[in-house]
Amino acid sequence: MTGRLEDGFSRGMVVVAHADDAEWGCSGTVARWCAEGWDVAYVLCTDGSKGSSHPEMTGPELVKIREQEQREAGRVLGLSDVIFLGFPDAYLEPTLAVRKDITREIRRRRPDVLICMNPVRNLVGDGYVDHPDHIASGEAAMAAVFPSARDRLTFPDLLNDEGLEPHVVQELWVMGHSHPDRYVDVTDHIDTAVAALQAHRSQVAPESAGRYLKEGRRRNGQSIGVPYAEAFKRFRLA
Repeated sequence: MTGRLEDGFSRGMVVVAHADDAEWGCSGTVARWCAEGWDVAYVLCTDGSKGSSHPEMTGPELVKIREQEQREAGRVLGLSDVIFLGFPDAYLEPTLAVRKDITREIRRRRPDVLICMNPVRNLVGDGYVDHPDHIASGEAAMAAVFPSARDRLTFPDLLNDEGLEPHVVQELWVMGHSHPDRYVDVTDHIDTAVAALQAHRSQVAPESAGRYLKEGRRRNGQSIGVPYAEAFKRFRLA
């Protein structure tokens, strides 16, 4: 691997529904960004309170566990911040409230590139139909990027009361798109990506995390002739 991933860019943001979503979808790219000196922040829309089938687990206990796991994954990757918006897990909708909270973080962190989840259900394969929170988080994130974060007159209290100036995100990258056009070589960072996923012990067995994560990256890598890659649909907005 030679050269920086995106010359001229130095700030990234990832908006997802749950703790571990980013590790499954883009942790190799995030690890590479951080290794190249980027300032990268995560924004998690939900509190993760439903992701357990254990009969003795409670929602409040699970919230604490998953927040700790995500912070640990962030330390592994080198994130500058992890923001928890705290909307109830499994009930997320792309409401104005969710959009406003994401807009606030975009204006506060001012990313050059923002990665989000696919806002449409991708019915490819026969073993997974996607989570409604993923779809909702993708729609809310895209609406926050354009036009809410850009427009001075949208959510005027963010500007007038909080002093958050509008911000134009340069590029939007969508995970899980059926027709990706941006592939990132993450070969040199695959071990970091695996270690970050292993931090989510309540969601995936650490000993199997590497096998699951590498399988999809290996298929993507074949598209560009490298061992491991991550794939996105890229939109240039400025």
